[in-house]
Amino acid sequence: MYTMKQVCKETNMTYQALKYYCNEGLIPNVKRDDNNHRVFDDRDLKWIKDLVCLKKCGMSIQEMKIYLDLCLQGQSTIPQRKEMLAQKREALLASIKELQDCVDYVDWKQGFYDDVLSGKRPYVSNLIRVEE
Repeated sequence: MYTMKQVCKETNMTYQALKYYCNEGLIPNVKRDDNNHRVFDDRDLKWIKDLVCLKKCGMSIQEMKIYLDLCLQGQSTIPQRKEMLAQKREALLASIKELQDCVDYVDWKQGFYDDVLSGKRPYVSNLIRVEE
């Protein structure tokens, strides 16, 4: 069994975030020790790690609740869960493309500056007007 603190360390979550997930019902069947403190087993820990990943994928709390409800319904909801994950995957791929475009711009701009500094090309700015 794991304490809240141990789960936070294992999942890199804040205590407040884990408590919030518990209070929102995202971690079903939370157990309590003799002092009424939350405790978690290996299955809970795995599910919490899944929630952390889903959050990083851009899933909202409401979407995670829907996903959890589908999971709790069993195998018959696998198609719906696959569709949810497919939509998140597409959004992630779009984000990766957008980030790659930004990296490409920074690389191009660095190359431009290198060329200006080495004298290979003149400095031209879209911000500074030069009267001809």
